[in-house]
Amino acid sequence: MLGCVIHGQGDLRVAELPVPEPGPGQVLVAVRYGGVCGSDLHYWRHGGVGDFRLREPMVLGHEIVGTVVEYGPGSAGPAPGTAVAMHPASPCGVCPECGGGRRNVCRDTRYLGSAARFPHVQGGFADRVVVPCEQVRALPDGLGLRRAALAEPLSVALHAVRRAGDVAGRHVLVTGAGPIGCLVVAAAKAAGASRVTVTDLLPEALEYARIAGAGTLVRADDPDDPGWPSDVDVAIEASGVAAGLDACLRRVRRGGVVVQLGMLPAGHSPFAGNLVVSREIELRGAFRFDGEFDEALELLAVEPAFDGLISAVVPVWEAESAFALAADRSRSCKVLLDFAPSP
Repeated sequence: MLGCVIHGQGDLRVAELPVPEPGPGQVLVAVRYGGVCGSDLHYWRHGGVGDFRLREPMVLGHEIVGTVVEYGPGSAGPAPGTAVAMHPASPCGVCPECGGGRRNVCRDTRYLGSAARFPHVQGGFADRVVVPCEQVRALPDGLGLRRAALAEPLSVALHAVRRAGDVAGRHVLVTGAGPIGCLVVAAAKAAGASRVTVTDLLPEALEYARIAGAGTLVRADDPDDPGWPSDVDVAIEASGVAAGLDACLRRVRRGGVVVQLGMLPAGHSPFAGNLVVSREIELRGAFRFDGEFDEALELLAVEPAFDGLISAVVPVWEAESAFALAADRSRSCKVLLDFAPSP
């Protein structure tokens, strides 16, 4: 079978891999689509994500959907042939974080396609993948595999909005109109936000934010843009750069909430810390997700507008072209790899 393996910075290979066999408590899934995530791009371009560095070859990918093939001994779940999405995390279930209901920050979790631990957890960009049975979800009625590939990044966005608290009737600022930022827009609107303003450097990216439901679009490099807000209740930083966090802290109201979602570069990042004190701003982190995965699938099933965020579907054997396209935000939003057999 074919799989996308990252060997180091700039070294992405589509290679023949052995077909895995499911063991007890596991299911074998035929992958159909895999979304190229910002973390996949970081492994490709920089050899790591934040403080997580590649130390061995790793199959990338954690935004994956497909169909059930077979189960390991004594295992059961959705019938073979059922279309499913796969939750990429396997929390340990015993650490203090898991016990406290915060499994998304489990200190010993396994996450598909992640170098956070060693040996690395191999990902799902392959024709076949084995995962624990509890990680598969049958798709709701009306949801096809293509749109379901957005479930993982939408879950990230839903968790970030949840970390912000009640946004119903509030003005939300989102810095960064990449795929995650656009999905944060959709999540905020679904949670009842009355107004969503989005900033980005690229007009093409801002147009995708409009598709997602943003009411006001702002060029982040234009301080005189008339769209810059002064009445923000909640700001969610989704760009992963210090300038985005700075904009959030300066634009949110006194006593407001800022959620840092974008993964900042490794090391120290400067930020306007005095504003956190003098304006009593609440600065919160948001990392991955947990139960929001099921909520994401239900939302995707009833909202066809999400299709507009999928800008390209590329065959797996052209993976490097797909990664280059996904890295060019002037030409794409979410890019999917297609694992359908070649004609």
